Amino acid sequence: MAWLRRSEVVIAGILLLAMILIGLVNPAFWQADNLFSLMRSNVIIGIMALGVLMIMISGGIDVSFPAFAVAAMYLTVKFMLWSGYEGIAFAFAMAAMIGLLLGAINAFFVYKFRMIPLIVTLGTGSMVRGFLLGVVGTSMININKMPDGLIDFAKIDIVSMTKADGTTYGLTAMVLVYLGLALIVHMVLRYTMVGRGVYAYGGDPEAASRAGFDIRLILFFIYCFAGALAGFAGLLHAGMIWLANPRDFVGLELDVIAAVVLGGASIFGGRGSVLGTMLGVFMLVMVKNSLIIMKIDTTWQRVVVGVIIIIATAVTAWRDQKRKA
Repeated sequence: MAWLRRSEVVIAGILLLAMILIGLVNPAFWQADNLFSLMRSNVIIGIMALGVLMIMISGGIDVSFPAFAVAAMYLTVKFMLWSGYEGIAFAFAMAAMIGLLLGAINAFFVYKFRMIPLIVTLGTGSMVRGFLLGVVGTSMININKMPDGLIDFAKIDIVSMTKADGTTYGLTAMVLVYLGLALIVHMVLRYTMVGRGVYAYGGDPEAASRAGFDIRLILFFIYCFAGALAGFAGLLHAGMIWLANPRDFVGLELDVIAAVVLGGASIFGGRGSVLGTMLGVFMLVMVKNSLIIMKIDTTWQRVVVGVIIIIATAVTAWRDQKRKA
């Protein structure tokens, strides 16, 4: 029965209990349109959380990814408008590449100068946002100017349903994109030498180096990959909301980090899973959604996120100390 003690099983149990309680308080929670909305809200946060998970497993922390996401999104949309490009493949590749290159800057400073990841990512995030707003522009690109191909791609639904009043709603196909990326990250972490190196480095960098893992490769891989996921998610977000806002994603790092920690990843490195992170993302989004349904002021959402971070971190620290003992 050791599997019952796995963090993913515990999180899933808590999530199921929370869903039942929320459904009892407000039956509207179980309506199909609300559940579809919940799944849609998981996509962007979830994709970014996959990158943050890899960095946290390595023992680092990243707060620059929202800035990388908005820079990749805004620059790509600007390029699409300037060039008249209406496709999506090159656009998403461009956004991911911008994020990857920005992630490489993080990796360079963390590896070359042995700097604390939090300090590095605070600096690069601030630098990128300042450059974007100061040099590229501050004007929003509204739906009437957004590339049609990007919007049409993000509007694809897996399932479409009609309400009694004639309005339609559906489950976005972007959920499949999220699940596909999650599967890739899971495969990399569990079945490749680089993935094993990430866990080893997070457990003990010196031991990982002595075991023969290439520390430079590991650090550049995780920060570049996290940057690429952020850039991809940024452009997908613009397509899903039909808007490119260079001031977007402010404060999102707290939500994403909270979801990853809530999913069982250790802030000290060496532990974490894709499934746990996805459950953590769903729980965080569900709590915030429930606060909205219950008409609780949105300012209290920040309080809830802060409390979740503190409690989840405290539980993680306690669990690590218990295992060491």
